[in-house]
Amino acid sequence: MESNAQQVFQPSTPEGKPPVEDKQLIGERRSLLSIIIGKFLQNKLAVFGIITLAIITTACLLAPYIAPHDPSYQDLRNRLAPPSSDFWLGTDHLGRDLFSRMLYGGQVSLYVGFASMLGAVAIGSVIGAVAGYFGGLVDAFLMRLVDVILAFPNIFLLITLVAILQPSINILILVFALLSWTGTARVVRGEFLTLKKREFVLASRTIGMSNARIIFTQILPNALGPVIVAATLAVGGFILAESALSFFGLGVQPPNASWGNMLTDSQSITIFRNAWWYPTFPGLLILITVLCFNFIGDGLRDALDPRVIEK
Repeated sequence: MESNAQQVFQPSTPEGKPPVEDKQLIGERRSLLSIIIGKFLQNKLAVFGIITLAIITTACLLAPYIAPHDPSYQDLRNRLAPPSSDFWLGTDHLGRDLFSRMLYGGQVSLYVGFASMLGAVAIGSVIGAVAGYFGGLVDAFLMRLVDVILAFPNIFLLITLVAILQPSINILILVFALLSWTGTARVVRGEFLTLKKREFVLASRTIGMSNARIIFTQILPNALGPVIVAATLAVGGFILAESALSFFGLGVQPPNASWGNMLTDSQSITIFRNAWWYPTFPGLLILITVLCFNFIGDGLRDALDPRVIEK
């Protein structure tokens, strides 16, 4: 057991400084990373997803330099103008340039998606780690809390909380994070139930490491594979949820643009018939972005699968 523990766990020196890692161990880690990257790059859809998502994200971040018009400027003489050299993707019902609003709206939608994901993963990882590591009554209490949250229909709970707290970008992120950590908690708990019995954890306890240090520096880094996959898939879900709430008027509020509230303004039957570009381009961008996150998540799941890595 001691030889196995030394391969996975490197104890600290008496001075509190970590020892110099063995060159062979460093080479094995680099080899493992190259295998994971190679497996990921073999997935054509995942590569397509990450390239497309990088283009969309970069364009949104560079919106002040790319957007040809002020996204809030209302040119009432060009309301519902079709795509042209002046307005590349046409205009909305108030004469605002659709392409410019999509770029700035992407900043909001992607920010909500990523920030909500980080909040949900942080909460779920801590709760799942504590439940899986300590077990017993702590585990039973936290898992019953998960069951209670899952018992409520998410969409109705989201609408209720957002309506009570008043819609805003930060409120959306807070509500999404507080209601969406349960899946991550279950994944992390399952990983901890297995990893806490491994030799390197026993070695950590033997040298007197605290429970908090064992959880966050020894076990949690080894449980991040499934969490990364779940987090990637969750970003697309949060973008869809923001779009749905904004569509109902409970998401991002004007004058701020988001892909969801751009669809809200195009609900009229007249617009659907006479200005097809208005709902089509924001909806298509939501579709492409969510698909990209799903492709990346599938690619990461295959690349991080231990059975695939062993082959």
